[in-house]
Amino acid sequence: MAELNPEDRWLIGIDIDGTLVHDDGFLSAAVVEQVKRVRALGHEIVVATGRSASNSIPVINDIGFIDGKAVCSNGAVTIAVMPELDRGFRAVEVVAFDPARVLNELVHSLPNAHFAVEDVDGSYRFHKPFPAYALGTQNFETPLHELMAHPVSRVVVLSPNHDTEEFLKLIANVGLHSVSYSIGYTAWLDIAPSGVTKASALDKIRAEKGIDPAKTIVIGDGRNDIPMFEWAKAGGGLAFAMGQASEEVQVAASAITAPVEDDGVASVLSDFEGILYTRSLG
Repeated sequence: MAELNPEDRWLIGIDIDGTLVHDDGFLSAAVVEQVKRVRALGHEIVVATGRSASNSIPVINDIGFIDGKAVCSNGAVTIAVMPELDRGFRAVEVVAFDPARVLNELVHSLPNAHFAVEDVDGSYRFHKPFPAYALGTQNFETPLHELMAHPVSRVVVLSPNHDTEEFLKLIANVGLHSVSYSIGYTAWLDIAPSGVTKASALDKIRAEKGIDPAKTIVIGDGRNDIPMFEWAKAGGGLAFAMGQASEEVQVAASAITAPVEDDGVASVLSDFEGILYTRSLG
């Protein structure tokens, strides 16, 4: 990686699912090439995902990272990439909260839903089955009341009987005032500690590295990416929505790139020098 002065470095936050990788997990060689190229220029590329750390690290490895940080669990967990460790990473910050009140409210409103919690070590406990691999390799079935036993970094709710719009209305009625939440794919809800988002974690890394808020680029495709879009734009940076993202997500972005199937991330990064040139004129 080239050495750049902090004032010349950019921070680039990139989501995983639907952004770096296709729905089936495919990672394009063109995307890998451009991530490596821009990182080699000396810029700070940070994976920022809703996935847990253990689910994220295989993709982080596949894009060639052997160091640096990544934002996982929608901002609740920040890791240092360390291939020499058995797990491939070390948690450097984990923000936890007491899930009892939130779970009690949700159980009342969604009695047939599937609930899980992510513990501070990155493992999951659940009381009804989730899709294969959705909760990573370390997951354990447990009675519902045990999900409320101690602080966690995330609550996950799966409600197969509702579509996204129905789910949004139900969750709005619950009034989750003390936590941050984002709707994933159909009837999937991630609940994080209050004020914790991909944006809050990225901003800590940005400040730590001494990078100008205006020199930020974020790329994503989901509702949980909207806070980091707003963060980047508020600081004078850029937010790119993937071409297949919903209208709600695209409206929140500065610009729209190609869909994940057409290597939208590679399109943004291949034009990185063009972005720098345009900014230098401004």
